[in-house]
Amino acid sequence: MNMVDKEAAPTSPMEVVGMGPRDEDGSSSSSLRTAETLLRLLPIAPCVVALVVMLHDSQTNDFGSLSYSHLGAFRYLVNANGICAGYSFLSAIIAAKARAATKCQAWTFFFLDHVLTYLVLAAGAASMEVLYLAYKGDSAVNWSAACESFGGFCHKATISVAITFVAVTCYALISLISSYKLFSKYDAPDPVAIQTATFHA
Repeated sequence: MNMVDKEAAPTSPMEVVGMGPRDEDGSSSSSLRTAETLLRLLPIAPCVVALVVMLHDSQTNDFGSLSYSHLGAFRYLVNANGICAGYSFLSAIIAAKARAATKCQAWTFFFLDHVLTYLVLAAGAASMEVLYLAYKGDSAVNWSAACESFGGFCHKATISVAITFVAVTCYALISLISSYKLFSKYDAPDPVAIQTATFHA
């Protein structure tokens, strides 16, 4: 009697190539959890460095004084990096736990990872736009290039923004891992079922 052993057969293409965890206690699952924990800790350093550099970014000379606090985009960058550093630390602690992640936890990580990625990306993009105007000016509205007079301020701001984009790269990788962990273990919501439920409601 030929019967297929369903337990022995791989349940997804990821398992065929050895990328997905076959069980909660397997070496693949443990390795992925360790990698995720380390990757979640990785953005803390660039976030804190970018935050500290921007906090100390001010310059006073014969033309006046200029500080990061005078520009909303730079204040946003400081707050975004602080939030991301705190989230990275807390999420790494949760990810390092040996117990299996629940469906709710997987969806929470997926959602928050993407929110934080876009948060720090927006902070870096807004700050980069301000830096562009500071370096180039805008002749259409008679804005002069402020960096000609406040070179030291612009130099520190540039360093902070560049480091922020390092954190963006880290968060993009974290988002990919949380997406893989979620959708390799749990099915996406069935659109037919959702439409049916909405129709009956």
